[in-house]
Amino acid sequence: MTSRRIIDLLRHGEPGEVTTLCGWVRTKRELKDFAFLEVNDGSSLQGLQVVLESILPGYEELLRSLSTGASVTVEGVLVASQGKNQRVELKAQSVKVWGSADPETYPLQKKRHSFEFLRTIAHLRSRTNTLGAVFRVRNACSAAIHDFFQSRGFLWAHTPIITTGDCEGAGEQFAVTSFNLGQVPKAADQSVDFSRDFFGKPTYLTVSGQLEAEIMAMAFSNVYTFGPTFRAENSNTSRHLAEFWMVEPEMAFCDLEGDMDLAEAFLKHIFKAVLAQCPEDMAFFNERINPTAIATAETIIHSEFARITYTEAIAQLEKAPRTFEYPVEWGLDLQSEHERYLAEELFKRPVIVTDYPVGIKAFYMRLNEDERTVAAMDILAPNIGEIIGGSQREERLDVLERRMTAMNLSHEDYSWYLDLRRYGTVPHAGFGLGFERLVQFVTGMANIRDVIPFPRAPLSADF
Repeated sequence: MTSRRIIDLLRHGEPGEVTTLCGWVRTKRELKDFAFLEVNDGSSLQGLQVVLESILPGYEELLRSLSTGASVTVEGVLVASQGKNQRVELKAQSVKVWGSADPETYPLQKKRHSFEFLRTIAHLRSRTNTLGAVFRVRNACSAAIHDFFQSRGFLWAHTPIITTGDCEGAGEQFAVTSFNLGQVPKAADQSVDFSRDFFGKPTYLTVSGQLEAEIMAMAFSNVYTFGPTFRAENSNTSRHLAEFWMVEPEMAFCDLEGDMDLAEAFLKHIFKAVLAQCPEDMAFFNERINPTAIATAETIIHSEFARITYTEAIAQLEKAPRTFEYPVEWGLDLQSEHERYLAEELFKRPVIVTDYPVGIKAFYMRLNEDERTVAAMDILAPNIGEIIGGSQREERLDVLERRMTAMNLSHEDYSWYLDLRRYGTVPHAGFGLGFERLVQFVTGMANIRDVIPFPRAPLSADF
């Protein structure tokens, strides 16, 4: 069957056109000689009104099967709408009901449902206004990410999901095995005999594709990853997921300054694309979720990001006219409350903090001349805190080996990573963006579990 998307009919349909639409019934309103349906196909926040006249064959029986949630194909003629909310509506000539929905048990009705409840019906929640808008914006963000990098000549690198390394050094990884867990083979010392496992060694779900992206950047100059990553962090909060998507560009012949410039341009591009492609959805978020959603987007697009060093940030926090729950001290990592104070109250725009203490950052970040700090940067955004983290990577073999030794990292395990410094090393830099954090930032949604279709979190792996 050939049908037109509702968003196309709402924007470009003209009275007199004969057309077909497919979708799901959102509401039904019956009057004496006719009935109104709102049908939605997911292409738009707004559905299209369908007018059913009582002269339709089998009208009474048809109305009984047309409850909220029913799936339909409607053929008819577009007419000028008598209402104020849309230009056109569809005068039905025939209606095919593909699947009914029992109004006594269908969990989505015309009322507001809590997000907590909707998470329990993730197989149906995408049909709601809010989650529909979220996933359209998520789609627009995805497209904008690829457009940004592809238009700049970056190569999309597909890095492995199964890995033997721990890029972040946190140790909170999901193990991958083919063992029967009831009969795990043991070595002579009663340790697990991984030589008999599928890969012959301990393997895990990746926490980051960065190190592999560095490999690709040493051949293709500019690359990016965009794929799922995993953290076995037992955090049951509104900010954490066990499975999430990461965007990680890596640029050869690039320093920290170039890294910051790219990251700022990247965020501006995404917000501009979303405002252009999803104006209706963004207006909905601004009205129903966060009244600053559009203003925040405009600020991102039109303001120059502030840039300060970590040392300067600590000084500003120490003299802040408020108290913080967590201590402020040089050498300690910034907490969310500190990040949000800098972005929301002090600068009132995104701020890039650079040159963090060496003791709180990863081994691969380039050591600064003072040997107390590394060439790292975090972008802190209003309403959310850290949105991007990146650094110039350590390209000097002797310094990298010294850093790894200090952090008790095996040179043998990372021999391939050291080879990148032995054979044609160059200054290079990159950053990471948690995609769900970005969608939260754009939409104003409070809980990260409401910006991914099927959230994975401690004790939660449904659907």
